Amino acid sequence: MELNNKKIINAWCMFDWANSVYSLVITSAIFPIYYTTVTTGKDGNDIVDFFGFQVVNTVLYSYSLSFSFLFVAAILPLLSGIADYSGKKKLFLKVFMYLGASSCIGLFFFTGENVEWAIICSIIASVGFSGGLVFYDAFLPEIASKDRLDNVSARGYSFGYIGSVILMIINLIMIEKYDWFGLLDAGVATRLAFLTVGFWWMAFSQITFIRLKDKAPANVQQGNLLTNGYKEILKVWKTVKALKVVKLFLMAFFFYNMGVQTVIYLAASFGSKELKMESASLILTILIIQLVAIAGAYLFSYVSARRGNSYSLILMVLIWMLTCVGAYFITTEMQFFMLAVVVGAVMGGIQSLSRATFAKLIPPDDQDHASYFSFYDVTYNLSIVIGTFSYGFIEQITNSMRNSVLVLIIFFVIGLVFLISAKIPFHKTPKTNQPTS
Repeated sequence: MELNNKKIINAWCMFDWANSVYSLVITSAIFPIYYTTVTTGKDGNDIVDFFGFQVVNTVLYSYSLSFSFLFVAAILPLLSGIADYSGKKKLFLKVFMYLGASSCIGLFFFTGENVEWAIICSIIASVGFSGGLVFYDAFLPEIASKDRLDNVSARGYSFGYIGSVILMIINLIMIEKYDWFGLLDAGVATRLAFLTVGFWWMAFSQITFIRLKDKAPANVQQGNLLTNGYKEILKVWKTVKALKVVKLFLMAFFFYNMGVQTVIYLAASFGSKELKMESASLILTILIIQLVAIAGAYLFSYVSARRGNSYSLILMVLIWMLTCVGAYFITTEMQFFMLAVVVGAVMGGIQSLSRATFAKLIPPDDQDHASYFSFYDVTYNLSIVIGTFSYGFIEQITNSMRNSVLVLIIFFVIGLVFLISAKIPFHKTPKTNQPTS
């Protein structure tokens, strides 16, 4: 594919537009609130029955997220090795997309009693979403030159934030004014929102699939696909071990991403349970985060262009630490709104810049992009496993999500230490490769 081609870059960004509705509607906003509401009794009882086990509803949800990311972390290295060996990243991207989107559609049938069905669908949807990211991310160094990686990565996340907000607003109108659409009640409208996520994800992904092209593998050998896929990932693993900066960056990312993703996934649950916020207020907060994140992604891309990726990432991790301290002490909705603005600003920046930074650290002559990004995404998924599990576990033993927030500060501190130790080089590249039409 041609580097810095505007049409190809926009098509790649459209996958973020397509799949981010899952991240917002299903994992961050409407589904967690709906799930907590329909699984909590009128007397406030929040214990649910899951295949005969009695467990707190929000704890079960945290554990289910942890399991989904652990499963993805286990299978991605081999799949990415096969993708690089066979030159079929787009095929794997399609498979995970259809898996995730279909599971979102399945959530339409969750009414409150069938908790097992909801958890299974949410796990499979999570696998589809996070599993597809490694193959999506792997296209980044194939469509943009190094001097444009920060900006293109930020553009992708911005597309995602905008697309997800549009569908979220449509869903909110449908839920609040369900009678306009001839629906029975808000519950049916909410379940219909899950249906729209699946179809939106499928429909807009087609734009990406039309434009993106797989690179032909450099050295195809005869033999078993699984065996050669394993050899491919083993080869990249040996290279990664020898690159000190890459190793230290992945360690830093592993720890600070625990905090980042846990906040993203469980912020709505915190507001609902600890601050007793109404659903409308929680969703408004999440919308604020998404909108501010658009500006945040570009802001920290600008900072990195002037001061380097390391400086920008360190600054954001420090802000995240202060945010967690603030979350522990907040008691009002207004304080939660104010904190949401800060979270939005650093959420967009740290996600887009982390991806771009890793893309820059890949050896320029190595074309095994999916295999390299599998290490990035395994780190991403394992960090969410530990982050969400720790959050749920601390809540379970202390009966307070506020204590769970304190644990996140520890993750950020460790990540900061590794980030400073990595000493990521800053080479200001002349912008000689501008987008083509």
